Amino acid sequence: MAGRAAVPEVIWARPERTGRGPRPAYTRADIAAAAVRIADAEGLDAVSMRRVAAELGCGTMSLYNYVPRKEDLYELMVDAVAGEHELWEPSGDWRADMLRVARQTRALMRRHPWLPRLMSSAYGFGPNALRYLEHCMACLDPFDAPYGTKMELVAMLNGCVTMYTANELATAERTRSLPWSEEQENAVRAAYLGGQVAGGAYPRLAAAFLQDAGPIDLEAVFERMLGRVLDGFDPAGRCPPGSGDDRA
Repeated sequence: MAGRAAVPEVIWARPERTGRGPRPAYTRADIAAAAVRIADAEGLDAVSMRRVAAELGCGTMSLYNYVPRKEDLYELMVDAVAGEHELWEPSGDWRADMLRVARQTRALMRRHPWLPRLMSSAYGFGPNALRYLEHCMACLDPFDAPYGTKMELVAMLNGCVTMYTANELATAERTRSLPWSEEQENAVRAAYLGGQVAGGAYPRLAAAFLQDAGPIDLEAVFERMLGRVLDGFDPAGRCPPGSGDDRA
């Protein structure tokens, strides 16, 4: 196939376009933007070399001169979206800054629901992604730990945010496909679950449900998850219960 390398290759190490001919008609940014538009509107499965070429108004084989593989197209998409991260001057409070990073990442994934499927270290080293990672390292300058630990913190925080948000998105997608309302679904499931735990076979679950039978505050759960990840790296920074700090 035109432009396909016979050995492993990083898309960012390639020239913008291979082959002879007139000046390139498209940039990687053009191609990535077209693919992101398709994925945002119709989902990741709708993204193909043929579809992106049609969006740009060029032939599919011509597109391979710019992007040799579909995996490279995914890498361009991830990096394009990484460019949406706001990079601010670190505040000096590394926990506050990393919480801000995590919340921003969640918002980014909600804007681009296909993104969690592509969150992989294989796609994490484009120019925008490297700027984002450098920003995270700058935010962590006040954290007294080796760089390896700091990288692990960023990776773990991103992983938790990705899994949490992916579950949110999957739940929302399932809800949209139901022939009944979410409230009706929850009521039926709650009645079934109540009947199961009331029989005495699950005493610990019954006690748990009696202790806290109210609706789950998913925003609070998200914030507690972030705080507990950071507490794992900095136990001394943990706040006492009920302090009101969002690290709890």
